[in-house]
Amino acid sequence: MPPLAIFLLFLSASMHALWNLLLKSADEKYIAMGWQVILSGLFAFGFILAAGLPPRSMWGWAVLSMALETVYFILLCIAYNDGDFSLVYPIARGGAPALLVLWSALFLHEKLTAGGYLGLAMITGGMMVIGATTLIQNRGAAKPHLRSILTALAVAFIISVYTFVDGRAVKNGPALQYGLLMFTMMPFATTPFLAYRHGWGAFGRVWKNNSKYLLFGGALGLAAYMLALFAYAFAPLSYSGAIREVSAVIGAFLGWKFLQEEMGGVRVAGSAIVFAGVMVIAVFG
Repeated sequence: MPPLAIFLLFLSASMHALWNLLLKSADEKYIAMGWQVILSGLFAFGFILAAGLPPRSMWGWAVLSMALETVYFILLCIAYNDGDFSLVYPIARGGAPALLVLWSALFLHEKLTAGGYLGLAMITGGMMVIGATTLIQNRGAAKPHLRSILTALAVAFIISVYTFVDGRAVKNGPALQYGLLMFTMMPFATTPFLAYRHGWGAFGRVWKNNSKYLLFGGALGLAAYMLALFAYAFAPLSYSGAIREVSAVIGAFLGWKFLQEEMGGVRVAGSAIVFAGVMVIAVFG
């Protein structure tokens, strides 16, 4: 695994976890999500005026990715409204690498080493441990948690598919222009849906109370995913998708530090397993 790719993915993971923390902390999370998508799109549009459009052969992939990520954002908001940040985030992000390995093997013909498979298993298992601790701590709230888990698993499936789509695209064209086009298009799908469900007035309320956080979150969301796309372009997608999911560990820590969610020894152990898995991939993958 190229060291530069690992660095880019760790940086991307940190930004992504912080972006999700800002979303969880905001009022009216659906609308906060909508604003962050709008602002990411505006930033991307400004950059694409200078960088230019990607080749036409990439436009179809960008449209497909945009549609999948729109579903992802909607499901993520549903999950966050129902569940604890440190439960939903690790399960949603933790289930994706296992599925991504399947798509990468079937359609990209990636062949992993034994050490690579071990590292992937450690990352996925460690993130599941982090998420499962919330279930143990809240046994009396079975119904909400079950709904959250099912939604989080659906999110994991969507993540695996759009990650494959993006990885496939940037291995055959410029990652910068591709990512900017995809982000530029996204608000046109998410904003009408949110306005229909919640009304245009909700956008004004959320902007008034959270404008600085939303601007920061919009920039973070764009930067985080662009870094991941750069790594996908030259590193194995199976490994890259898994390493980026270290954001789940960072997310659990941020939930403990800033949202008063419990960390506990089990989550610390899960985090250690995830980081050990990354090291196994770095050395033996």
